[in-house]
Amino acid sequence: MTPKILLVEDDTSLGFVISDQLKMEGYEVTLASDGMDGFKRFNEEDYHLCIFDVMMPKKDGFSLAEDVRKINKQVPILFLTAKSMTEDKVKGFNVGGDDYLTKPFSSAELKVRVKALLKRVDIQTEADEQSEMHFGDFIYDILNYTLKGPDFEKKLTKKEAHILKMLGKFENQVVPRELVLNAVWGKDDYFVGRSLDVFITKLRKYFTSDPRVIIENIHGIGFKLYVKENLN
Repeated sequence: MTPKILLVEDDTSLGFVISDQLKMEGYEVTLASDGMDGFKRFNEEDYHLCIFDVMMPKKDGFSLAEDVRKINKQVPILFLTAKSMTEDKVKGFNVGGDDYLTKPFSSAELKVRVKALLKRVDIQTEADEQSEMHFGDFIYDILNYTLKGPDFEKKLTKKEAHILKMLGKFENQVVPRELVLNAVWGKDDYFVGRSLDVFITKLRKYFTSDPRVIIENIHGIGFKLYVKENLN
């Protein structure tokens, strides 16, 4: 399996350089230019390692790491920063970071840190990948975006798929509305909020044949997907 790395760096030139270095080592790299786009990309695919610049527009690296940790507690996070202050490093570890590189750094040092972090989660990587989710009578094929029931099969759109995957990861828990918006659209405003409501309505209709499957709107907070044990 080729390790997949999410690199979020707002310096375009540096981002391309780091990406090329990692690709030469055999890694598959997705490059995002700001924290909001990075979080959206994170929700679209499964990654084995994240590399986040700290100082970025729209969403800084620390805030991005905090949002990632709400979804995934295991994926290693490597911070890139121009600062070497102890308090910044402490904050990075407190928000869920695993390692730090202070700019400027050599390609050799980057390769060593990346290899060490991937080695640390090597065994976990295979076990953590999930290809299906089960909701009552329904099976959701994550890889093919397909929702199947006893007499139902639907190929979901990419946004429908990402929303369902996020709600499914947090089954029986309330998922904050802004977390879904930032993960799926990369922003949180009135217009995408209305779009989210439309997609939630569509997903509810797909589950109609099994009334035990509920996507509840928690007013002013977010959504909760759960399966009732009985309808009495």
